[in-house]
Amino acid sequence: MRPVILFPLFKPVTALPGLGPRLGKLVEKLAGAHVVDLLWHLPCGVVDRRFSPRIAEAPNGRIATLTVRIDSHVAPVNPRHPYRIRCTDDSGVLELIYFHVKGDWLSKQIPAGTTMVVSGKVEWFNDTPQITHPDAVVPLESKDDIETVEPVYPMTAGLPAKTLRKAVRAALGDVPTLAEWQDPAWLARRQWPDWADALKRAHTPDDEADLAATSPIRCRLAYDELLANQLALMLVRASQRRLAGRATEGNGALRQAALAALPFSLTGSQSQSLTEIYTDMAAERRMLRLLQGDVGSGKTVVALMAMLNAVETGAQAALMAPTEILARQHAESLAPLCKAAGVEIGLLTGRDKGKARQAVLDRLASGELPLLVGTHALFQEDVAFKDLALAVIDEQHRFGVHQRLQLSAKGRAVDVLVMTATPIPRTLTLTAYGDMDVSRLTEKPAGRKPVQTVTIALDRLEEVVHGIHRKVGEGARVYWVCPLVDESEQTDLAAATERHAFLRATFGERVGLVHGKMRGPDKDAVMAAFAAGDLDVLVATTVIEVGVNVPEATVMVIEHAERFGLAQLHQLRGRVGRGEKPSSCLLLFDPHLTETARARLKTLRDTEDGFVIAEEDLRLRGAGEVLGTRQSGLPGFRLADLAVHGDLLAVARDDAKLVVDRDPELATPRGQALRTLLYLFERDAAAKTLRSG
Repeated sequence: MRPVILFPLFKPVTALPGLGPRLGKLVEKLAGAHVVDLLWHLPCGVVDRRFSPRIAEAPNGRIATLTVRIDSHVAPVNPRHPYRIRCTDDSGVLELIYFHVKGDWLSKQIPAGTTMVVSGKVEWFNDTPQITHPDAVVPLESKDDIETVEPVYPMTAGLPAKTLRKAVRAALGDVPTLAEWQDPAWLARRQWPDWADALKRAHTPDDEADLAATSPIRCRLAYDELLANQLALMLVRASQRRLAGRATEGNGALRQAALAALPFSLTGSQSQSLTEIYTDMAAERRMLRLLQGDVGSGKTVVALMAMLNAVETGAQAALMAPTEILARQHAESLAPLCKAAGVEIGLLTGRDKGKARQAVLDRLASGELPLLVGTHALFQEDVAFKDLALAVIDEQHRFGVHQRLQLSAKGRAVDVLVMTATPIPRTLTLTAYGDMDVSRLTEKPAGRKPVQTVTIALDRLEEVVHGIHRKVGEGARVYWVCPLVDESEQTDLAAATERHAFLRATFGERVGLVHGKMRGPDKDAVMAAFAAGDLDVLVATTVIEVGVNVPEATVMVIEHAERFGLAQLHQLRGRVGRGEKPSSCLLLFDPHLTETARARLKTLRDTEDGFVIAEEDLRLRGAGEVLGTRQSGLPGFRLADLAVHGDLLAVARDDAKLVVDRDPELATPRGQALRTLLYLFERDAAAKTLRSG
């Protein structure tokens, strides 16, 4: 389906000169597998070699390009001493310094008696200018071979910068002439170049100003990427809207019974969200709604009410969670409410095998089982519903859009409700969930206690352990979170395994350990022991971040808190404060903090509002890091920086909406060009929602 004109850009990077299998792997790791990925890998700096003084006028510490005569070579007597090449012009003497020179290759490369052009950083030593290991030394007739302004790229170990620059130059040669997809009046008003010109100029900057995210070159490319993102979301949304829907409107009987069994009444934002969800479900089009709620804001109850609305009509509903722990927890927490409503709820995970699994599948297919909670296992081919009307997906950012569609394909005109406990900044909501309507839970249910948050320097670790010992003696249960599983040579971070051993020496056998490298059943067993009160302290990596519910846990210790993102710290803090007793969160930090890290920890100390925290996280860290987007289903932008280009995102959204309203099949000349844009930015799934043309 990809247009033929783009084929050269989707060749493997190993098709570029200088990139064999070994270096090709390094480029793949750095930028990506295709030529186009290398084009999106933009320079982060420049080396300007245009300054060409005479030797005597070359200032200390500056890069200069000098035309010199090679007078003589002075090889060292001791191989540990430097090899010197004496050069002159009519103003003075310059020395070229080399270390670890073997054989006579230097005297052949730079023969005495010739005129050469030398470029590098000049340093004055004992009144004599020197260049140590020059960046370039070429004969006078080849001086045009020296790049006067050399782009500097983000690099990876083992990949020569020169090889990467050569590969990028070759990739630029593959850039085709594409029909313009941007509005000409908009380009003129912004004084932006065309796409190919912008890309070439981005890789051949004239100066530092060209590298700025706000430069016309970078803004043009960022807008292209944002427009592709917004257009893709609008097309997916339009395609969902075109599909036949079904009106789902229950009589309220089951919901009333479940609500009566709740120990608290719904908050205002829970009621408001349910009104929006019920309205969507009653309409003759498919629901695609995102329910955003902070930790403990009561999303699960909202989801249950929506599912019971479907069951009241005789249909079925399913809730999918990203982990087995979370799926089991959902099933357990919903069971009493379902029992009160007289509705059976089932559980299906990858661990269920044999007859037990088959029994669930049979009852699901016959319609006897109205509600099902599960993991990825719900995607499997042999999982068939009699009449699935609503799919609820928890922690959507752990799943991709295609998985969302896979689950909704398990029934006829399935409504989809997506939930996330990770408050997402508004700009990121637009880029990740622009195809959805959004409901937000902004209040905490009655009874949720605030968590006292304190920051403590790591050099006071003994005091912290002493305080924890006292708390445990009073019956408290404690989470202790570390950023790594095992000690690493590259970092001094406390490892979970090491900390576990240290705390066991203090607290004895009642200290457990969970981390991502453990097998699922082993992890579950430790979590169950902690929940049951058989363990007092649970040492963990961030596997406990989402959804784990132990109301008796009242203390959260986070070691090296400065290494975590704000949203992640907020998620972890949300594991405590779930019961009757007051709770606290101790953020242990390295005393040598950066200003950004200090600001992050202060934000967490000052507020418990997840949405405020999310916006601040975006401001401090940029979109690429928020929520660990590189490891999740959220889009990671290569050219756009949402902290800088947020205003362009709003314009891209309006532009995309206008395009889809006026030209839903992208059939006009501009529409055809926009199809190419979608494929260029690998939004193939959205392009495929269009009829061919």
